[in-house]
Amino acid sequence: MSRIAITAGVAAMTAVVVTSNILVQYPVMAHIGGLNLADVLTWGAFTYPFAFLVTDVINRTFGPSHARIVAFVGFCIAVVMSIALATPRIALASGTAFLLAQMYDVSMFNRLRYGKWWRAPLVSSFAASVLDTVVFFSLAFAAFIPFGQDAFATSVDSLFGIAGAPDAPRWVSWAIADFVVKVMVASFALGPYRAITARRTTFQ
Repeated sequence: MSRIAITAGVAAMTAVVVTSNILVQYPVMAHIGGLNLADVLTWGAFTYPFAFLVTDVINRTFGPSHARIVAFVGFCIAVVMSIALATPRIALASGTAFLLAQMYDVSMFNRLRYGKWWRAPLVSSFAASVLDTVVFFSLAFAAFIPFGQDAFATSVDSLFGIAGAPDAPRWVSWAIADFVVKVMVASFALGPYRAITARRTTFQ
């Protein structure tokens, strides 16, 4: 892998991680029917999934070992930013979820790389998003971890704050909304993925 290529991959991953850590502080000020998106989503949810696009492009072009290098750089940056901007428990959850999801994405993509062009990026991003969501929200907010609990996150309310919906801890609504956005972005990212990789020599 050329120095220029790995530098570009690291730069792209850095941009995604830094942008997401900044935008996660800003809720989405909009409504869909009776759902106040500001209660369940931040703008960081829309940029974070592009980290999978970065690793998938590197994986397709240069192979899994180089994709793991780029993902690990992203992990290091994510940990540093999380420590600076969040509580220790959130930082631990964020770093763990990012690393596990990225490594799983790279592995799943590599197993599917010889199928139709869209299969590997879509399936690997979807599966990694499931893992990322479950790991992060469980470690960050679930009551089975006794330290650093967030009373607001664990307080019970109707799902998505919609009257008549089943009750659940608030973080469950956040997790569901976050996952839905990840899937939407993963689907959208197929366009840029195809545009970037279509004319490049792929790793065999």
